[in-house]
Amino acid sequence: MDAADRKILDILQADASVSVATIAEKIGMSTAPCWRRIRKLEDDGVITRRVALLNRRKANVPMTVFATVKAPRHAVEWLQAFRKLIADIPEIVEAWRLTGEADYQLRIVVPDIETYDLVYQRMISRLEFSDISSSIAMEEMKYTTAIPTSYIAVK
Repeated sequence: MDAADRKILDILQADASVSVATIAEKIGMSTAPCWRRIRKLEDDGVITRRVALLNRRKANVPMTVFATVKAPRHAVEWLQAFRKLIADIPEIVEAWRLTGEADYQLRIVVPDIETYDLVYQRMISRLEFSDISSSIAMEEMKYTTAIPTSYIAVK
């Protein structure tokens, strides 16, 4: 990994549809070596996939709900059932296992509060929870899928 690889990653994180020729031009490299670097980053698992990010309002899911979940018990069976539950509900777009007071944090996107209630009802009908506490986001102040590349060791 070198500075050119970092630049490639920064460019692709901003827009994965940029052509290899454009990336090569931006970093001062010819197309073929740039393409090989991108392939190596993919083969090495640094780049895991390329996606299109949708406008949530135009997709009619403008509401974001953060649900903090407490498990009723810490057992393998419950965790497996929880993993299946969150995989089965497309409105749950992120799920994190936490330290501290809560066990899990979910990010849920829905059209409105009524739809969130349906998601909530689906969750509690399939699995026992000690507590689910929800907060509705009022404003998205920062959202990015790009991660900093400055921590990648450069050789």
